[in-house]
Amino acid sequence: MGGLNMRWLLASLGVVLLLAGLWLLLGVYQAGHTLSAVGGLVVMAASGWVFLSPKAYAYRYLYPGVAAVLVFIVFPAVYTAGIGFTNYSSTNLLSFDRVTAYMLSETTTADGAGMTFSLHQAGGQYRLKLSDEAGQSWVSPLVQLEDNKPQQLQLQAAGTENLPEKESIKTVIAKQSALKALRLTLPNQTQPWRLSSLSQFSPTQLLYQKNADGSLRNTQDGSLIKPNFKTGFYETVAGENLIPGFKVNVGFSNFTRIFASDDFQGPMFKIFGWTVLFAFLTVVFTFVVGMALAVVLNWEALRFRGVYRTLLFLPYAVPGFISILVFRGLFNESFGEINMVLNGLFGLRPAWFSDPFNAKAMILIVNTWLGYPYIMLLCSGLIKSIPSDLYEASAINGAGPLTNLFKITLPLILKPMMPLLIASFAFNFNNFVLISLLTDGRPDFIDSKVPAGTTDILVSYTYRLAFQDSGQNFGLAAAISTVIFALVAVLSLINLRLTRVNQEEKR
Repeated sequence: MGGLNMRWLLASLGVVLLLAGLWLLLGVYQAGHTLSAVGGLVVMAASGWVFLSPKAYAYRYLYPGVAAVLVFIVFPAVYTAGIGFTNYSSTNLLSFDRVTAYMLSETTTADGAGMTFSLHQAGGQYRLKLSDEAGQSWVSPLVQLEDNKPQQLQLQAAGTENLPEKESIKTVIAKQSALKALRLTLPNQTQPWRLSSLSQFSPTQLLYQKNADGSLRNTQDGSLIKPNFKTGFYETVAGENLIPGFKVNVGFSNFTRIFASDDFQGPMFKIFGWTVLFAFLTVVFTFVVGMALAVVLNWEALRFRGVYRTLLFLPYAVPGFISILVFRGLFNESFGEINMVLNGLFGLRPAWFSDPFNAKAMILIVNTWLGYPYIMLLCSGLIKSIPSDLYEASAINGAGPLTNLFKITLPLILKPMMPLLIASFAFNFNNFVLISLLTDGRPDFIDSKVPAGTTDILVSYTYRLAFQDSGQNFGLAAAISTVIFALVAVLSLINLRLTRVNQEEKR
């Protein structure tokens, strides 16, 4: 009985998940993302087959991992690379069809005088009254003014009925968005009237009409605008781009800009060099400090080792973003404690945030502080695995601590540490949080036309290109991200290669 109930429970849960998935995919399809909806449907069908078919029993345990890799790694990587081949930006967000529809919906005030209007509340609804200079008036039916949904109202000539007292200008301002969405039509007219000011409605007409060849004709002056599928804009005859633009494929244009444009080439290579140096020095410093502390803490004669180990581990226990912000305050050039101490001892007040060299030194100091506890823990574990016989034999031969360190300890822990150090290098290669919170990439290059700083690494540089100063160029940022992804992928392959070599040596 219990097994039967469990089976029904699982079946019910499966039906609920199926319906929820179909409802979600329907929403994605209605939002215009057909390919995403089809992809989701394929994933649902594959999931159902794997977990329901006896033939796919062996794949049930492998499928979640493979699906996670496809959804969270492969899909974002492919999507980002795809964006890198487009002109996707803050001015080119929409598709061509949506931009065309936007252009065709643009209206302009037509010839003819406007009419003053008044707003009258009746219960929870409103009526509008339009009056011309000759004293004629027209009134609307009752209408809700609660949202911005477009509404068309047919006006009628005002009779002898008494309308409620008109609302104040404060109410008109509060209902301004809903009033802008209204389209009023007078008797025996087809031309819509729209809100043109807080006291007036005016006749309007569409600004553009579509021609058979795809161009749009301006109904006011007769000029033509045509879509340019190379730039992603509607253009006037004089070549002026009209906003909003639409998304088009630009091929390798973004990648060419990265490596060939003078605006990007200078800061790009400088930032790439600093990124490599920053990641490399961080790994070196954290390894040296972490290993040295691990060696000291494994000294049997050292008293209170547990206390020291706990204190040295504290930087790893504090969330990184908190530590970074604390260090930002400590390194403050005017009020920071570090400059106060240096000034008191040596008469120095380094410009940590305005001098490029000092800023880079500060970043390395902070990152070493954040990273050494992890290395110290790893080295402590590896040191404990070294047979004590080696040190005893070394002592019999008269070797000292330094000889033991460089001849026994370091060679035996360096090989197993190498894949982890490479992984640390790859992590710091994209350590966006540290740069963003500590220096925000500054001080900036004074000769750069694009937003770029001397302490920027590639990922923070990409962020500034995409979301700051330069108009949110997502396509260019995606191209740089693709290049970074390729570099990290190479590092990962090297990591896997070294791991395999270590495993073969152990055998």
